[in-house]
Amino acid sequence: MELAEDPLTGKKVEVVRNSNLGVGTLKRGKVRDVYDLGKELLIYHTDRVSAFDVVLPTLIPRKGESLQKLSVYWMERSRKVFQNHLISIEDSRTIRVRKARRVDIEWVVRKYLYGSLWIAYSKGRRDLYGLKFPEGLRMADELPNPVITPTTKADMGHDEEITRKAAVERGIVGRGTWDELEEATMKLYEFYESEAKQRGIIIPDFKIEFGWYGKEMIQIDEPPTHDSARMWARRYYRPGEAQERHCLDKEFLRECLRRLGFSGEGEPPVLSKRIVREIVKRCTGAYSVLAEGASIEGLDLASVDDIFI
Repeated sequence: MELAEDPLTGKKVEVVRNSNLGVGTLKRGKVRDVYDLGKELLIYHTDRVSAFDVVLPTLIPRKGESLQKLSVYWMERSRKVFQNHLISIEDSRTIRVRKARRVDIEWVVRKYLYGSLWIAYSKGRRDLYGLKFPEGLRMADELPNPVITPTTKADMGHDEEITRKAAVERGIVGRGTWDELEEATMKLYEFYESEAKQRGIIIPDFKIEFGWYGKEMIQIDEPPTHDSARMWARRYYRPGEAQERHCLDKEFLRECLRRLGFSGEGEPPVLSKRIVREIVKRCTGAYSVLAEGASIEGLDLASVDDIFI
């Protein structure tokens, strides 16, 4: 166990780099530790943080507990739309879930032109993921309709774009399963988007995974959180501009790392106390705003420019 100062309260709190539950077979992900119990899994949310597929050396106080709370909040409510793997809450960091056979596709829904989609578009690409994008769009523009941009799900290396035709030809899924998962992905996005909108939050994109539990397809992995989705304050949304000043997601961290000269290559930097403070605000704030109705203004968020002035 390690202790660190909570940058929001000044109190010492427990931070966890690596869990040790002593049960099952352990597999460490970038942020979560997964214990295989046979027919079930225990998922433990650590305080690790990753960016550009690299785990950073700095721990983020209260991050793991915040991720778990928001994941549980979403999964308990989204069951009416599509069943998921949650069984129970074991403690403040651990959930028990059904063990499913993962479908090796990550389903990404995008309703705004941002992130990797904007980068490709800004470089002149108009045909992406089998879709044709119109000319004249700006960064952060809202698209006419949400689009699904699936990728392969790789345990090692980077995920790659994949189309329905390629997925079927490679035997990842059948045509019927692809259609079922496309429909489920869109229904879940519509649910998350509608719920977030009531709290003044835009979900411009998010990723989701599915797996087979016996003959039933269920949602696995995690719903929209600080780590798995972008979340913007609707009140401060400005098309054509970066949205990190009032975001509750990891893009703030990514931009800070770019300013520090790190984009995934070489040794990752240790994060300053001020950057950690802003990440904690966003991790805890994602839960308090979405689940408890807190105001985005009450979080007193700083921008990346504020940090690097």
